[in-house]
Amino acid sequence: MSIFVTGAAGNLGRFVVQGLLEKVPADQITAVVRSKEKGADFEALGVRVAIADYNAPETFDGLFSAGDKVLLISSSEMTQDRVAQHKVVIDAARASGVALLAYTSATGTHDAPLAEAHRGTEKVLVASGLPYVLLRNNWYSEMFVDGLDSVIERGVLVRAAGEGRIASATRADFAAGAAAVLTGEGHENRTYELGGDHAWNFTEFTAELGKQTGKEIVYAPVGVEAYVDLLIGAGMPGLYAEILAGAEASFAKGELAGTNGDLSRLIGRPTTPIADTITAALQRV
Repeated sequence: MSIFVTGAAGNLGRFVVQGLLEKVPADQITAVVRSKEKGADFEALGVRVAIADYNAPETFDGLFSAGDKVLLISSSEMTQDRVAQHKVVIDAARASGVALLAYTSATGTHDAPLAEAHRGTEKVLVASGLPYVLLRNNWYSEMFVDGLDSVIERGVLVRAAGEGRIASATRADFAAGAAAVLTGEGHENRTYELGGDHAWNFTEFTAELGKQTGKEIVYAPVGVEAYVDLLIGAGMPGLYAEILAGAEASFAKGELAGTNGDLSRLIGRPTTPIADTITAALQRV
């Protein structure tokens, strides 16, 4: 039996593999990556490496065996048919009779274009008849600290989230949850709404940033359309600007504010506060 992690070379995948190494021997873990080069670090740790690509269904033929467990990390290729990409893995897992397939989905209340592929994949997975786990992840806290240097320099943070709250957690938190499911028992056909223990909004975020830097930083909320224009004006392609703005609208509506404690219960500890993520980001600025 092996535990497979698809998309293992990504930020979340690497954390998952690290978490699994704390629980099972390295030779029971298989990192699925797109190229041999991306698997070199895993091989150095004694982790098995498999080369496969969501866009090449034949690369998944015969990859899994009966009794294996699989973590399907969702594709980040927004211009691709992500449901079709994920179905490649689901079909291969079903043909092999794996014991469990866990999928990194999006929070169930998240009603935005970004979540459409997740909902479509969930339907395919549930209909497959495979024992499944839906890991409905909230947003990664690290995504909110990109570009802090420019925010600090200008003294203003522009978003379109209103005063909506976000129960984010770190990639390491979500990865620990996935590792717990993959190495534990009794998770079959369960759905977990995973997020941080405490939701926050951007007024609180900028206050914390100001506290840690000793500078005055304000939050300047704008409308969704204005936010799209700002992103495009900064050089972002229109598709991505629309996707990010749709997420902002979800934040504003409180769709990412849920704090049910599923994640902290899975990992056996509190989730990482947003203040700690800000601290870590400032050490890199």
